Amino acid sequence: MKVISTNNAPGAIGPYSQGFIVNGMVYTSGQIPIIPATGQMPEGIAAQTEQSCKNVLAILEAAGSSADKVVKTTCFLAEIADFAAFNEVYAKYFTSKPARSCVAVKDLPKGALCEIECIAEA
Repeated sequence: MKVISTNNAPGAIGPYSQGFIVNGMVYTSGQIPIIPATGQMPEGIAAQTEQSCKNVLAILEAAGSSADKVVKTTCFLAEIADFAAFNEVYAKYFTSKPARSCVAVKDLPKGALCEIECIAEA
């Protein structure tokens, strides 16, 4: 088991790691749309989805993986009404169309509008 850590994605805001490599698979923690360089979040679902995707991909890259090796994502939305706008941006990054769950939740950390986690081949 190997811990994944990169400065190209936000650091953990709690007692967890950005991700792990276990038996040839990468497991990422959920990524909210924090910009690593500033600690800020962009406004709006499209910009936040873009940043969450970039954060997940930075962790995958640090693990030696990539978006085309993702087999499953779990996506959380603060508002299910954002589903179509979220999908429009998400589809640009996850072109291999991995298996996915996408649910609306009551709240996300720091008031984020979305969060994405994934499982990928290393």
